[in-house]
Amino acid sequence: MIQIIEATTKKLQKEFIEYPLRMYKGNPYFVPPLYGDEKNLFTDKNIYNKTCKSVFYIAQKDGKTVGRIQGIIQNQYNEIHATKQVRFTRFDCEEDQEVATALFNAVEDWGRANKMQEIVGPLGYSDLEREGLLIEGFEYLSTFEEQYNYPYYGALIEGCGYVKDVDWVESRLFAMLKEDDRLQKLVNRAMERNHLHIGGENMKKGAFIKKYGDGIFKCIDECYKDLYGTVPFTMEMKKQMVDQFNLILNRKYIMVVCDEDENVVAFGLCLPGIGKALQKSGGRLTPACLVRLLRAVKKPDTIDLGLVGILPKYRKSGLSAFIMTVLQEMLSDENVQYLETNLNLESNTNIQAVWKHFDCIHHKRRRSYIKTL
Repeated sequence: MIQIIEATTKKLQKEFIEYPLRMYKGNPYFVPPLYGDEKNLFTDKNIYNKTCKSVFYIAQKDGKTVGRIQGIIQNQYNEIHATKQVRFTRFDCEEDQEVATALFNAVEDWGRANKMQEIVGPLGYSDLEREGLLIEGFEYLSTFEEQYNYPYYGALIEGCGYVKDVDWVESRLFAMLKEDDRLQKLVNRAMERNHLHIGGENMKKGAFIKKYGDGIFKCIDECYKDLYGTVPFTMEMKKQMVDQFNLILNRKYIMVVCDEDENVVAFGLCLPGIGKALQKSGGRLTPACLVRLLRAVKKPDTIDLGLVGILPKYRKSGLSAFIMTVLQEMLSDENVQYLETNLNLESNTNIQAVWKHFDCIHHKRRRSYIKTL
C-alpha cells in the first residue's frame, strides 16, 4: 500500500532531502544541490516562504520511501500574470506509475484546495532555481544549476495526464568557428557610439557586488521579465541569491557594461563548473568538499553561463559582439575545456544565433509540463 505523507517534522524533512541522494548515489551524471540550501527550504531562512505557499510530500511503500514531490504556489507570478497556477518541483520517484500518480494526485488536490486551476513544472520558486525535466542528454554530467533525472521520469509524468508546455535546450561551446578580428572593432564602436564602458574592471569581488549588484538585478528583471516562469526580485530575494552564490563566484567571470551614469545595461554572470566537486559529499560542505570546491572556483576546467543579458534598448547596438568576445576570452584559458550554456528556451532565436558562431553541440533538452486541474 502506498502512503503519501506530508513532510512536517524534522525527521520527514531530512528524509525528503536525502531520498534523491540515496537514489542517485554513484550515478556519474547527478550533481546534488547544496545540502544546507535544501535544509533552509523548511525554515525562515527561505525568504520565498513570505511570498509563496509550499507543501512537501513523501511516498512510502511498506515503510520505505519510494518518491517525493514539492508543490509551490508562487503568488507573485500568479498576481502579475492574473493566473491561478500551482507548480511542482523536486519530483523524484522509483519507476512505478502507481507511486508517481499518488504523488501528483496529492499536489493536485492541494492546488485545488487553494483554488488553483492548472499545474506546471518542474518549476521552482523563481527562474534561478532548478527547472525543467531532462528529456534528452542523460549521458552528460549535469551542471550545478540544473537537476539530473532518470529517463523514465517523463513517461511517469505523462502517465499522470501532463503535456508539454515549453522546452529548453542546452549547448556546450568549445571555441569560435572562426577567429574574427572585426569583433573587437564592433565592440569598440558600440561602446563609443552609445557612450558605454566596461564597469569595475579592476575591482575585487566584494566591492564589485556592492557597487553593481543592484544594477545587475534590475537588468535581470528587465531582460527576463517576459520569459517563462520568471518573477521580479524583492530586496530579500537579492540578498538570498548573493549569500547562496557568493562562495562559488569568481570575479573573473562576472562582467557588466554601464552607461555614463554607471547604470548596468548589459551583464554576464558565469559560474565555475563545480559539479564534480560536490558529487562525493552529496552537496554537504565537508572540509574535503570545500577544498575541492575552492580549487574548482579558482581554476575551473568548465564554466557555466549562468545569466547573460542586454537591455532591450541596446540589443541592436552591437553589444552581442561584446558577449562573444568575453566567451572567446574564457575559452582561451588553457584550463577551460568548454562552456555550458544551461537553459535557453527553444524559441529564443536571439541567443541561438550567438551560439552559431561557436563550435558547439546541442546536447540536452528539458521540458516543463502542464495540466488543467
